[in-house]
Amino acid sequence: MLTLVLPPDIQAKLHAALRSAGKREIGGVLMAEHVGPNRFEVMDITVHKRGTIASFVRRIQDALGRLQVFFSSTGNQYSKFNHIGEWHSHPMFAAEPSRTDDLSMHQIADDPKVGANFVVLLIVKLDSSGALVAVVHTYLPRNIKHRSLVYFAT
Repeated sequence: MLTLVLPPDIQAKLHAALRSAGKREIGGVLMAEHVGPNRFEVMDITVHKRGTIASFVRRIQDALGRLQVFFSSTGNQYSKFNHIGEWHSHPMFAAEPSRTDDLSMHQIADDPKVGANFVVLLIVKLDSSGALVAVVHTYLPRNIKHRSLVYFAT
């Protein structure tokens, strides 16, 4: 089972973006370091603000510049540092992937041009007390999906 580690600075970025977006869905990409067997620590995220109350528009092209800086800063060591997947919010709904989310992530995992062994989808929201709630799933080729673990580092 994959574990996605969210360090305090990433938790703070997500929290601030969610507060700013209010009831609109937002999202972006996750850049992570492979820190152990099936364990990835998020090092950076992008925040794309093109969403409505019930949808978020995925636009990887909005993240290309940030991804290039990330790859350069980590010495282009793609097996250790890479774009691991996406995140988006469900401010008005459960922090679980929708059918549309599942279809989109399976498309990415099955796309030979992407060449990924897997991709993750992190869904976040703020609960009624303002605390960050996060759920992550891992998508593998051939329509395989697994619930994964989120670890809030302190």
